[in-house]
Amino acid sequence: MAETVETQPEYARRGDKTCLKCHDELPVTLIYHTPHAQQADPNSPFAQQQCESCHGASPEHIPTPLEGETKPPPMVSFGQQSITPVDKQNQQCLTCHQKGLQIHWQGSQHQFADLACSSCHRIHIKEDPVLIRQDQAAVCFTCHGEQRAQLFRRSRHPIKEAKTICSDCHNAHGSNGEKLLVEDTINETCYLCHAEKRGPFLWEHPPAQENCSLCHTPHGSTQPALLNNRAPFLCQECHSGVESFHTNALYDGRGVSSTGGQSRLLAKSCLNCHSNIHGSNHPSGVRFDR
Repeated sequence: MAETVETQPEYARRGDKTCLKCHDELPVTLIYHTPHAQQADPNSPFAQQQCESCHGASPEHIPTPLEGETKPPPMVSFGQQSITPVDKQNQQCLTCHQKGLQIHWQGSQHQFADLACSSCHRIHIKEDPVLIRQDQAAVCFTCHGEQRAQLFRRSRHPIKEAKTICSDCHNAHGSNGEKLLVEDTINETCYLCHAEKRGPFLWEHPPAQENCSLCHTPHGSTQPALLNNRAPFLCQECHSGVESFHTNALYDGRGVSSTGGQSRLLAKSCLNCHSNIHGSNHPSGVRFDR
């Protein structure tokens, strides 16, 4: 039985100079200002087959078509309008970028959503917007409109000011945690900035130690401190019975319960007294009041 001989891909003999005969224009030529075009770096695409390292060997694309003929596209083209399947586009990127932050891409939410790398990244420019703190959120908001709207609420993280950005909390390429979080849990992610809430405390508030999102919403809230609801109504989602020292009967909008008028809706409500609500290290702080 005759052995099958694999034919080698037919790359352009002059590499990128062949491509520049037709593509010597912006924004294509901006790639020469990027790390991808550093021929001195052996890991750079331009140290291999130049443009065809990413676009694939395309001998049919190179010749000038005859009159009336349509020029076939490169073997691999990128973008939302490309005829190249998304998984094949991404595979070109994963040839080099499948370690570090990209190691969890396979099986991630964005991979399952059939999202192409080129949907977020722009390769032919010197500064990729998604890698710039001031511009990153705008790229994410292209799809995540709900989170963009939440940033117009009164209480929010300083994402508009780029003091906090999406990638501080999320790894768009996948992670071990839920919601593409950079840490394994919501709390561990929050503790990256809010270390004083970590504990351990002598007296721990169970919901605070279990899941920050039980009380807080991260992208924006109409209540102070990114709370899901205002106190005392948030507190009474758990503390709705009658306990020691004072009643926890449900209040209406006027601060009135079955016991008559109440002042516990004023100022910070429950937090007027229970100020260390995340946990207390005071020997007498069992009620988180000191």
